[in-house]
Amino acid sequence: MAYAGDAWSLHQCVDYAIAHNITLKSSRLQMEQGELAVTSAKDGFLPTLSANAGEGFNFGRGLTADNTYADRNTSNFQWGVSMSLPLFQGMQNVRQLKVAKSQLQQYLLEYEAAKEDISLNVISQYLQVLYAREVVVSAQAQLDYSTYQVERQRKLAELGKVAEADVYDAEAQQAQDRLQVTTAKNDERVAFVNLANLLQLKSADGFDVLPLDEEDPLIPGPDVVYSRALELNSSILAGRQSIDVARDNISLAKSGYLPRLNFNASIGSSYYTVSGFNNDPFGTQMRNNFSTYLGFSLQIPIFDAFSTRNNVRRARLQETSAILELDRRESELYKTIQLAYTQATGARDKYLASEETLEKTRLSFDATREKFNMGRATSYDFEQAKNNLFRVEVSRIQAHYEYLLRYRILHFYETNRL
Repeated sequence: MAYAGDAWSLHQCVDYAIAHNITLKSSRLQMEQGELAVTSAKDGFLPTLSANAGEGFNFGRGLTADNTYADRNTSNFQWGVSMSLPLFQGMQNVRQLKVAKSQLQQYLLEYEAAKEDISLNVISQYLQVLYAREVVVSAQAQLDYSTYQVERQRKLAELGKVAEADVYDAEAQQAQDRLQVTTAKNDERVAFVNLANLLQLKSADGFDVLPLDEEDPLIPGPDVVYSRALELNSSILAGRQSIDVARDNISLAKSGYLPRLNFNASIGSSYYTVSGFNNDPFGTQMRNNFSTYLGFSLQIPIFDAFSTRNNVRRARLQETSAILELDRRESELYKTIQLAYTQATGARDKYLASEETLEKTRLSFDATREKFNMGRATSYDFEQAKNNLFRVEVSRIQAHYEYLLRYRILHFYETNRL
């Protein structure tokens, strides 16, 4: 496994996911099919060449070399080579090549769009792992507080300064905090497994990630992000390309209205025998019967049961569908960016507020703990202050990573970079 034993960065995770994702592998196969379509369209300009040979026998009454019928056994051998060169196919070959190239370009853009979707999914799951890890740290800190209090209460109980019930209360709170740590670690493990599955790793064992650097990034405006995304987002570019493909298909369908001109050429010879007669030798007949042919064939469409007309109409419907699909993608992108901006600003405000709240809550907890140690506060007061501190810490962590996730999404749409 690549990077085994080392913590993975976000860029390494994204690169690995792009290289191993099954959906992207299927998209690469689609691109290869598009390349074959371009090659096939180019080959349509080439002539076709074929050879043929045949041997026939006739017993009884049959046609003689004098073009009369007689009761004789005859045999006939002939061979030939023919070639056909398309001179004008109603612009079909030219337009087919243009359609194939446009389709290949669309496949490339759809592949890039799939890569962008994978990148965003990896970013989201990567931050989920970091969030779960910080929750584990916070839960472990709460357990450490509880463990300390259990040991302290036991010593005080041994000295007769507190009742045995206080020890039981401290142990009960320790058990709850231990369960809280177990739950947090399980959530962290699930987050790692989900990220490993997204990366197509066989196992999450030994898999670890690095923390991110940014703490309080600047959130870009939604209008700026949307205008940039319209220029960079591969899904939007693929939608525009699909309109070009549809219009090229309209032009291709109209080729059915135009005539077609082919150049044809062939050479050949034959050998003929009739039983009961002296027949010329094989070589002599081959020389004497040798023939060549050159010709042009012109096909002018007059009435094709409205086949061409219907093909053009279907192509126009495809164009309309492509335009509607582009409108849908642009609308979805706009809503996604607006929602991400709203969530980012809300999470940032919540994060900044929770930073201040956390500081004050920690001071309150320290004061309550000091009172509890001096016997001026009950165990209930202490546990209440400790639980409040944990809730505020988790709220801050959640707001922080929500803030980072939405910022990353906006940044990615704006710059098309991690």
